[in-house]
Amino acid sequence: MTRIIIIGGHGKVARKATPLLVEDGHEVTSVIRDPDQSAAISKLGAEPAVADVASMQQRELEDLLRGHDLVVWSAGAGGGSAEKTYAVDRDAAIRSMDAAAAAGAERYVMVSYFGAGPDHGVPADNAFFHYAEAKAAADTHLEESALKWTILKPSALTEGPTTGRIDVRSADAGEVSRGNVAAVIRAVAGADPAAVAGLTIPFNDGDTPIEEGLRHVR
Repeated sequence: MTRIIIIGGHGKVARKATPLLVEDGHEVTSVIRDPDQSAAISKLGAEPAVADVASMQQRELEDLLRGHDLVVWSAGAGGGSAEKTYAVDRDAAIRSMDAAAAAGAERYVMVSYFGAGPDHGVPADNAFFHYAEAKAAADTHLEESALKWTILKPSALTEGPTTGRIDVRSADAGEVSRGNVAAVIRAVAGADPAAVAGLTIPFNDGDTPIEEGLRHVR
């Protein structure tokens, strides 16, 4: 049993991942901003924790994360102003990584996106630029941390079927169902930590069973 805390617990991917993790016997805490979402989180089998990670200092985040083994970052500002995007997708994410290390939560799974990184190639006048910059900074910080990290880079998200099969070989972004992203989170959480630590996994929907696909990433 792994003690897992999901930041961004009411997001569409997180709500699909939570019951899978619970089904596998993990103890799941789900961080949400809106207390009215607590009942929905409880129905998924997780323990709701109401907190606004964007406004929390590192010490507060340490208290939130302490006692957990694995942090899953599935939060996002959801567009809007550049200021809000940087506050959540870069600054809060980075503070959560430092807090995880300080609190003894050694494993960290980041849900990023296909193409994320310092060479993302998004023009400065594109509305997506600030998000791309924020995610690049957060992913780089995680890669340079002492955490046992895994970075997931799903392509464009859809409400398609959960097939349990992905493509990790394509250099081009396509589409992937949120259900399959949730299933990848499940597979990473249940894997031997040494087997998935240090992996960056860009993926689309595909024909390869997820567990097999993860073995092909290295």
